[in-house]
Amino acid sequence: MKIKIILLSGLLVGTLDILAAFVDYYIATGNGPSGVIRYIASGVFGNEAFSGSNVMLFWGLLFHYGIAYSFTILFFWLYHRMKFIGTNPFTTAVLYGIFMWVITVLIIVPLSNTPAMPLVFWKAVKSVLILILMISLPLVFILKRRTGEKFLV
Repeated sequence: MKIKIILLSGLLVGTLDILAAFVDYYIATGNGPSGVIRYIASGVFGNEAFSGSNVMLFWGLLFHYGIAYSFTILFFWLYHRMKFIGTNPFTTAVLYGIFMWVITVLIIVPLSNTPAMPLVFWKAVKSVLILILMISLPLVFILKRRTGEKFLV
């Protein structure tokens, strides 16, 4: 797989994901996107991210895209090593979306300095759906198109 495809794919899905987070945050709070980016930056900088300078916006975006690229690279790597991943695009997208959510909620966030947030069922469902629609499904379609494989539905 060419590096260019991975770089462009990570940029696309990272952007789709952060835009979905911005819209979701705006609907919930009426506030602009800086709160989302500062929350991401708080993973490393803790509460300083919320009161710190606008440099925190840079760090938050950098961390976000780092995570998005990590999940993109992992998906590309897994796709060619696990035959069941490519059989049905929607099943693949759902399973990988759930996988990303579990890794994020059970490993990344607890190991970070982000403020604790309660786990609410419907918010979790919404988060998983965003991951499926904005990251997993586009990655499946990009890989299928790139490899020329047909979908088995």
